[in-house]
Amino acid sequence: MITSIRATSRSLADHLQSQFESDPDLASQFHAPGTMHVYLNSPAEMTGSRTGLSVWLYRVVRDDVTLNRPPRRVSTDLLQPPPLPLRLHYLLSPMAGAGQNDSPETEQVILGKALQVFNDHPTLSGVDLTDDFAGTDTTITTRLESLTIDQLARVWDALSTSYRTSVSVEVTVVELSVDVTLRSGPPVRVPVLNPGVEVGDPA
Repeated sequence: MITSIRATSRSLADHLQSQFESDPDLASQFHAPGTMHVYLNSPAEMTGSRTGLSVWLYRVVRDDVTLNRPPRRVSTDLLQPPPLPLRLHYLLSPMAGAGQNDSPETEQVILGKALQVFNDHPTLSGVDLTDDFAGTDTTITTRLESLTIDQLARVWDALSTSYRTSVSVEVTVVELSVDVTLRSGPPVRVPVLNPGVEVGDPA
């Protein structure tokens, strides 16, 4: 589906939000009437009342390993092109707000919880999924990326904002396709037996 990228982002954010709300160390900040939330905004957009965790999609690349799959035959003369496989890269940045005296400590707890969630539950499926993935058999697989400080610094330079402690998470493989895209293909050829050939031992 063409909404796969959005559905992946929303599923990640909603899953983290529910985990934060159920954690005794973070429930008071993330559970209503708490003021913190998991946002899909970039760290540069986390201003004013936007505090909590930024889950920002900063890079989208195709997955070359599964790119050249053959089309799927849906009938004798119709083919469905394979979906475009993608790898999504998210920057996770905790933002507690400059006005809090313990903001560095709070941000470290938020980051630690996010890492623990992905370590304990790296695959999202079933009830973990929201948006257009809800009720589907989709599986979202996450892994922590080990970016160097230079790679992270380049991302923050592109944001034109001060560097903050953050981590990168890669999600694979997200398939982007339209619901129905069919094209004509060569018909299936069925071999015809030679009627002059007898099968079996002669009497």
